[in-house]
Amino acid sequence: MRPSNLLLSLTFLSTLLLTSCFKSKEQEYENTADIPVSREMIAELTSPPNVPTPVGRRKAKKLIVKMEILEKEGEMTDGVKYMYWTFGGTVPGSFIRTRVGDEVEFHLQNHPDNKLPHNIDMHAVTGPGGGAESSFVAPGHEKTFSFKTLNPGLYVYHCATAPVGMHIANGMYGLILVEPEGGLPPVDKEYYIMQGDFYTKGANGERGLQPFDMQKAVDEKADYVVFNGKVGALTGDNALTAKVGETVRLFVGNGGPGLVSSFHVIGEIFDRVHVEGGDLINENVQTTLIPAGGAAMMEFKVEVPGTFILVDHSIFRAFNKGALGMLKVEGEKNKTLYSGEIRDDIYLPEGPGIQNMPTTDEIVASEIPAKSFEEQMEFGKQAYMQTCFACHQGEGQGIPHAFPPLAKSDYLNADVDRAIGIVLHGKTGEITVNGETYNSVMTRQMLSSDEIANVLTYVYNSWGNSKKVVTKEMVDKVKNSK
Repeated sequence: MRPSNLLLSLTFLSTLLLTSCFKSKEQEYENTADIPVSREMIAELTSPPNVPTPVGRRKAKKLIVKMEILEKEGEMTDGVKYMYWTFGGTVPGSFIRTRVGDEVEFHLQNHPDNKLPHNIDMHAVTGPGGGAESSFVAPGHEKTFSFKTLNPGLYVYHCATAPVGMHIANGMYGLILVEPEGGLPPVDKEYYIMQGDFYTKGANGERGLQPFDMQKAVDEKADYVVFNGKVGALTGDNALTAKVGETVRLFVGNGGPGLVSSFHVIGEIFDRVHVEGGDLINENVQTTLIPAGGAAMMEFKVEVPGTFILVDHSIFRAFNKGALGMLKVEGEKNKTLYSGEIRDDIYLPEGPGIQNMPTTDEIVASEIPAKSFEEQMEFGKQAYMQTCFACHQGEGQGIPHAFPPLAKSDYLNADVDRAIGIVLHGKTGEITVNGETYNSVMTRQMLSSDEIANVLTYVYNSWGNSKKVVTKEMVDKVKNSK
């Protein structure tokens, strides 16, 4: 054999030996319970939508997790307050990232200002109650228990103190990821999202501090279905971000306590979905089911710029109860993949039949009228985002050729009584706004006089409009004139 060939053979043989020795250190353990741990490390915990650093190829560790329970008032949506019970001060609770074979030493701390005892049931735990039996902790106390991470996957944790449903419904849930040996494949962006359903004494949008309603929860009649604990948690300045060409991984859980999630990203297809957060991988998925108390991991490459809407595709939950988020993607357009609008043609209807939208005369009045201009603007924005946003858009720009703009609108600013009448009674037929003709339908809005005054005051005092202030008395005058 030539010397050069002999050298290559020896190099290849030594590489094989080194590789086999390296693999044998952990992969020789068929039972993950036998994987040894090396040294201690403090777990990195993150608030949603952020996730900790991937574990990569690190060895199994003794992982110290310290989590504090906080009962704290927060905002469900504009003007609506709620007393959340939280792991780590957020809904969902802090994201925990481990790897298979870790020995987790868990410290559960119940803040002394809290009023109730709590515990934690971790679906990643093999043991009685998922740790709940060992972690029941009174205010001002701390409980410690440990467990071995035996199965890779994405798992829910939640409070399991009676009444269990109430503790979960008040926001006590989160996710723990157990990565496989060697870690998950690298991606460009990772985000943490968790859906939950909330049940309040007041109806959706009713302002003030809203207590939990047990009967609604038992009947599974949610007032809010939201991502990350509140309406708008993933919209506007809080939207997720990515760049064209990047691969995004979403860790999505469903705290429930009652409703299944039909998770979907409008305008994207999931390249890979880890079904129920486990080993089974489904490909090219449009919408994936996530049960209450379950989770899923999904990955997709973003290939065109724009705003992609995250929803529970039980669609009234998205547009009427809050289960809506945004992923804003920046980058160069690719008209081969997506052209945008090419042209606007005339479409002739199928026939002369007239169709009417069903209506009702029942209007639930707001219980708390605005006491100042500032409150009118706050409450008006809330009503606008719930009622007007889809057609007239976030900055009042409308949708070209479909819905007229409210921003700098000559039609709107010319006649406030006419604007009030349109909100009260709806509008059908042609109108001209800023020189453009629109022929669409605005349905009658089911708002009280206070709410109409608030939303119109918000519109008139936004986006370069005339700064009129609309009062309840002005609305009632138009209402009674018909």
